[in-house]
Amino acid sequence: MKRTIGLLLLATLVVGSSSAAKKNTKGNQKAKVALDYINNNFATYDKLQKTIWANPELGFLETNSSGLLKQHLRENGFSIEEGVAGMPTAFVATYGSGEPVIGFLAEFDALPGLSQDTVPYRKPIKENAPGQGCGHNTFGVASSAAAVSLSKWLASNNQKGTIKVYGSPAEEGGAGKVYLVREGLFKGVDVVLDWHPSSVNAVSTNGGTAMVMVDYKFYGKPAHAAGNPWKGRSALDAVEAFDYMVNLLREHVPTSSRIHYVIPDGGFAPNVVPEYARVSYYIRSPKRDILNTLTEWIDSAAVGAAKGTQTRVEKEIVAGTYERLHNKTLSRVIQKNLETVGGVIYDERERKFAEALNKASGNPDSLVNMAAKVLPLAEFPKEGSGGSSDVGDVSWVVPLASFGAATFVPGSPGHSWQNVATDGTTIGTKGLLNASRVFALTAVDLFTDSKLLNAVKEEFKKEVGPDFKYVPLLGNRKPALDYRVSK
Repeated sequence: MKRTIGLLLLATLVVGSSSAAKKNTKGNQKAKVALDYINNNFATYDKLQKTIWANPELGFLETNSSGLLKQHLRENGFSIEEGVAGMPTAFVATYGSGEPVIGFLAEFDALPGLSQDTVPYRKPIKENAPGQGCGHNTFGVASSAAAVSLSKWLASNNQKGTIKVYGSPAEEGGAGKVYLVREGLFKGVDVVLDWHPSSVNAVSTNGGTAMVMVDYKFYGKPAHAAGNPWKGRSALDAVEAFDYMVNLLREHVPTSSRIHYVIPDGGFAPNVVPEYARVSYYIRSPKRDILNTLTEWIDSAAVGAAKGTQTRVEKEIVAGTYERLHNKTLSRVIQKNLETVGGVIYDERERKFAEALNKASGNPDSLVNMAAKVLPLAEFPKEGSGGSSDVGDVSWVVPLASFGAATFVPGSPGHSWQNVATDGTTIGTKGLLNASRVFALTAVDLFTDSKLLNAVKEEFKKEVGPDFKYVPLLGNRKPALDYRVSK
C-alpha cells in the first residue's frame, strides 16, 4: 500500500492544476487573490486529498481525516471548535468577523468494503476494507481550500465578513449534519455553500428524498429447534413476518417512495430458535409528511409481527434526514461561476486512465469528454427523487445551494471502486480545485453584493414559510457513534 501510494504521489505532484480553469478565471480581478491562491497551491491540496484517500475512515471514526483538515485550517489562521454536537470528529472552523457569514460544508467519511488501488481495473488494496467511493476525500479538502483562499482575500481587501467550515462526519448513514443543525450551529449564518464529487459538472436541482433509518429489534425465546421447539419463540420468524407485511404494503404507497431493508442479525445456528433478530430499514419519500405516514404504517406492521409470533419488538431510529431545499437564486449564481471555471481537462496520462476505466465499466471512450463540459442549469422539479443526504436538514434552516464537480470519470456508477480509483489521482485533485474556484467566486459575489445576498435570503424565507419549525426526524437521540463499528 505504501509503495503504491508513494509512487503515485511522486508521479503526479508535478502535474499541476487545470490550465483551462486558470485561464478562465485569470481575468477576474474582483476575486484575484482567492483564485491566485488556489491556482498556485495544486501540490498542497493534491497531497492533502491523497493522504485522506490513503487512510479511509468510516462514519464517526474519521479521526485522522478530520485532524488533517483541522490542522490545515488552523495553520492558516482559523480558530477551531472541536467535537461539536456530541461528535468527536465534527468541528467548526472560523475566520474573520462581522457579516455576512458564509458557511462551507466539508465531509470526509469513507464507505465500507470499497478498498481500491488507483488503477483502472478492480484491485482492492485490502479486501473488504473501506474506500472513498463517494469522494469525500476531495469534498472536505475542496471546501477547506476555498475557505483558506477566501481568508487571504478578506485580509488583503480589508473586507468585513466571516467564513465558517463545518467539518461534517458520517454523511453515509450517520446523518452528522443533523446534529449540527439540532444544536443550532448554523444560527447567524447567512448562506451555506455545498458541493459534491460527481462524474459531471452541474448545479444540483433535485431535492432528493427525506429518509429515516430504523432498526427493528425483535426479542423471543431460545429453544432446541428439534428437541423442544414449542418452548421457543423465534425472533427471526417475527422479522420474516414483518418483512412480508412490508413487502405487501409496497403496492399501496406512492410510487416515489422507497423502502429497503437488510437483516444484519438473524440467529447463530439453525438448530437454535433465534432469541434475537434485527432488521434495518431505510424508508424514503420526497415529502416529509408522506414519509411520516409511511413510517407509522411500517411501525404498525412491526407491532403486528411481534404479536403474531409472541415476541417483543423495539424500534431505534438510527438516522433521519430532510429532503433538500435548493435556493434558486443562489443556484443561478453558482451556475454562472461554474461556467466561468469550466470543466476538468485531462492530460494525456489522465485520459488514458479514464478510457481504460470506462472500458472496464463497459462505457464508450467518448464519454470521458463530458468531464470538460459544464451542463446547463436544469429545471427544479416539484418533487425530488433518488438518494437522501443530511445536507437536506441544513437547507431548511439556512439558504443553501449545491453543485457537482467531475472528480470521477464520466460514466462511473456511484459508490463504486471506479470512483475510489479515480479520486485518488490528479483527476480528483483537478475536480476539487475547480469546486474551490466556484466557491471562491460565489462567496466573493455574496460578500460584495448586498442586493444579491438579500435576494437569496428573501427567497429562503418565502420557500420555508412563516410557520416552519425545524423538528429533526431522528428525534432527540444522541449521535450513533458506533453505527459503523462491527457488533
